[in-house]
Amino acid sequence: MTAYDRRDLGLLLLRLGTGGVLAAHGAQKLLGWFGGGGIEGTGQFMESVGYAPGRANATAAGLAEAGGGTLLALGLATPAAGAAAAGAMAGASAVHVPNGFFAQSGGYEYAATLGLTAAGLAVTGPGRLSLDHALGHTVNRSWMVPAALGATGLVTALVVGARNRRLREQKGEGDTQTALFEEQEALFGE
Repeated sequence: MTAYDRRDLGLLLLRLGTGGVLAAHGAQKLLGWFGGGGIEGTGQFMESVGYAPGRANATAAGLAEAGGGTLLALGLATPAAGAAAAGAMAGASAVHVPNGFFAQSGGYEYAATLGLTAAGLAVTGPGRLSLDHALGHTVNRSWMVPAALGATGLVTALVVGARNRRLREQKGEGDTQTALFEEQEALFGE
């Protein structure tokens, strides 16, 4: 087995693992599978953590996770797939930041790891064991990487920024929201 074969096999395993986990999380949000809340339950949760309207945010997050994860696993449209998944995980990380880094305390460790892995795959590419390779990389061009990551970064910044403003406005409405906003404000300097 050559170094190129090992690299392609490693990328396949990374894509299948990361993409599969993301697709399952998206299915929880969209369809209520695997113990998830579906659109209604996830929408209510989204509203409770400042992402309003909840149903629209649940749909967007579910599509980014399920769609991005499925495409990553297949190695198809890898720049867009990785960027979409990374954006969803950045939004999830924002919710968990007040709990610190480690997942055992409810922190953002897990979401950040999935997001960084998805972004890394968007940059690196899917390897030869992928649909992108089989289709001649028609939806995996070099210019698509900065375009997809840039557009997703902008949209994510706008969505998380709107959430932070919403939390700031609700600051006096409850101790949970106040504490959440103050911790995020201290971390991000907003």
